[in-house]
Amino acid sequence: MKKAPLSFCLLVAVFCILIILGLSCSTGDSPKDVVVHMFGAMDRNDIAALNDILDIPALMESDVEDYSLQADTPRVFHSPEDLLNDLTGEGKTKRRWFSYQRVLGNTEIKGDTAFVEISFIDKAKSTQYYNKFGLHKDINGRWKIYSFRTVSGE
Repeated sequence: MKKAPLSFCLLVAVFCILIILGLSCSTGDSPKDVVVHMFGAMDRNDIAALNDILDIPALMESDVEDYSLQADTPRVFHSPEDLLNDLTGEGKTKRRWFSYQRVLGNTEIKGDTAFVEISFIDKAKSTQYYNKFGLHKDINGRWKIYSFRTVSGE
């Protein structure tokens, strides 16, 4: 069997190193991709993936609206587990969001902050819940969801 010349082996090694460096230097998924991954993780009840995608301390802060789309007053989550359980299994938010048609819209990026438009459509009531999910980059340059801002519309 004939051996490959040393220059060919070196070229292949350099090519492999460049590919690995290119993958490790990428900034990751787009903000819209992160929102899509979040819904996939919710569907699979993948708490570890949600923990990686969400800025849980920011989401636990009290807000002016309940993002499950049904309550008049915001719910208070006392622990990260409460929040993650709300987005998985039989959680209220998961049940509500998955009972509607979800339509992703435009993405607006301003530096290290982004907003992804998403509408939840209740066909039975002819109601659209318009949202802009807020994302920001973490210290590693990865997008994380920090806000589910809900605005009701007809």
